[in-house]
Formats: sequence, C-alpha cells, structure tokens
Amino acid sequence: MHRPPRATGIGSLPGTDTGAATRLVFDELPDLPHLPELPARGVGADMIGRGTALLVDFYAEVQPSGWRLTERPGRDARRADSFLRQDLDHLEESAQEFTQTLKVQAVGPWTLASTLELRYGNRMLADLGAVRDLAESLTEGLKVHIAELKKRAPQAGALLVQLDEPALPGVLRGTVPTASGFGMLRAVEEPVARELLAGVLQAVHDAGAQTAVHCCAPGVPIDLMRKSGADFVSFDATGIDVQTARDEQLGEAIEAGTGLMLGVVPSTEPARAPGVNQLLDKVLSLTRLGFSPAQLAEATTITPTCGLAGATPPWARQALILAHRTADALADKAS
Repeated sequence: MHRPPRATGIGSLPGTDTGAATRLVFDELPDLPHLPELPARGVGADMIGRGTALLVDFYAEVQPSGWRLTERPGRDARRADSFLRQDLDHLEESAQEFTQTLKVQAVGPWTLASTLELRYGNRMLADLGAVRDLAESLTEGLKVHIAELKKRAPQAGALLVQLDEPALPGVLRGTVPTASGFGMLRAVEEPVARELLAGVLQAVHDAGAQTAVHCCAPGVPIDLMRKSGADFVSFDATGIDVQTARDEQLGEAIEAGTGLMLGVVPSTEPARAPGVNQLLDKVLSLTRLGFSPAQLAEATTITPTCGLAGATPPWARQALILAHRTADALADKAS
C-alpha cells in the first residue's frame, strides 16, 4: 500500500503559548503533527537548551559566550527541563486519541558539539573524544525521551524523531568558528561524521522510532544523511544548490526508498504569498530526475523551508495550512 504525501512542520513556532501552539499543529497537520518548540520563551527553550535537557549525565549553563558544560545542573538546566516537561504535558492533552505518526525534534550530535563549549571554553567539536561522549549521552537521552513519548501518546501509530543538524555542512567544510571567533575548527572527515550520526540514528530505530535528519543550511549533505540510515532527509528544497548539484543525490535517495521532507513553503512571510499551485510546481520540478508524480508523492512530505520561530503568528498558521494543502494537491496529481 502506497503512503500518501503528508505535511509537517520543522519544529519551531513563534510565541510563548505552548497550549495554543500544540493545538495549532494538531489542527493543521493532522497526518504528521510535531511537538512544537517555542524559543521565544527564552533561555532553555532554544534548540540547544532543549538539546541539553535530553542529555544524560551532562549539564550545561549559559555563559556570556553561550552554552557551556558544567559539573552540575543549575538554573538554566532546570529551566530547559521545565520547558520540556510543559511541552510534553500539552502534547499529552492533544495526543490521547491520536493514531497517526507523531514527530518530535532534537538537535543532532554535530550541531550540539558545534555549539556547546567545554568547561575550559573551546567548543566540543575541537575534541572528537568529547564529541563521541556527547553523542552517547544524547543517545541515552533520546531512548528515555522515546519511552516517555510512548506513554504520553499511547495510541500513536508511530514516532518519528527528527535530528536537527544545521551545522553539519560547516562541520564538513571546516567553517565552524572557534569559541573566540578568531579561527575555524578543523573539518571533520565525512566517514567520521557519518559513523557518529549513524550510531545515534540506529539507537533511535532500536528504541522503536523512525528517523529524519533535517538541515536547512546551504550545502546540505543529502548523501551523508541518507547513508547514515535516516528514514527521511529534510531540507530547504528552494535553494539553488539543491536545484542543481544535488540532483544525483536526490535521485539516489528516492531510489533507495528514503523519504524526502521538502521545504517549499517560505518560513517567513514573503511580499507575495505563494499559491498551492506554485508550491506544487516546486515539488513536481523533481520529475526532472526521471520519477513520475506518483513516485514523488510516495516519497514526499511537504514542510516549510525551515523553522517558523521568526514568522508572525498569522504566517506560521498560513504556512502550515499551505503545506497541508500542497500535500493534498500532490496526492491528487499522483492519482
């Protein structure tokens, strides 16, 4: 049985009302809602703060230069944990009778290592041994998180864990700045990056969840994400590099059965809002790879180009509506 195209969000939304955000996601994305992230609430609600709340036996606090590891949890760690619990409480209220796939997001190991600082001040990415320890901690935390989600959404047909890796292209190119900002950290070889990411994804699979890797930065490494074992690769499909140099990688991903989460809806309100037909044309442009609309529809999930934290609340709602309507239009085109 073929899977019809679906729509979902990347994760973040504007505002500070978790209950309203959760209701919005379940109302407008009925086939694949996600756990909303509201970074406007402040320290601890941001992507890195949320990531630190998932770690096991690792703690971090905000210093003037950013998040830094500490020996014990402090105020910022407690805030991050509290925000996560609040979000899960609201999710539980909306998900009691939910029977489709539920998506949650977590910062990936390479982006977390590119941002977190060691106790002496350098970024964790400078020490591959520390990065591996961090990945192990994140893996254990994700296992706990998945078990918690299964309790809070007992009827969900499946769980999908999305790892956010916006820093991955910079990790591979050697363009992640040092903590001082005066230099760049050494590039990580692709096999090393792939192996570490694959270990986290495999643990998520073993815990009973599907996986996605999201990167909306230029130079998205689709091939690496696919070969790491992700069930879905998620990216901004409007970038020029995706339209040209990535065609071969996209074609191989579809042939391998990897799902594509195509970011085609603007994440901030444009001067002129696109119509569903315009968005559908962006998706169908991938028929240039030799696939039929039906094959694309089976592989595709429609999303905004990136998170919606920077959008106005009206546009955030409209973006989710457009994603859903574009998925419906793609299904009609494929039938």
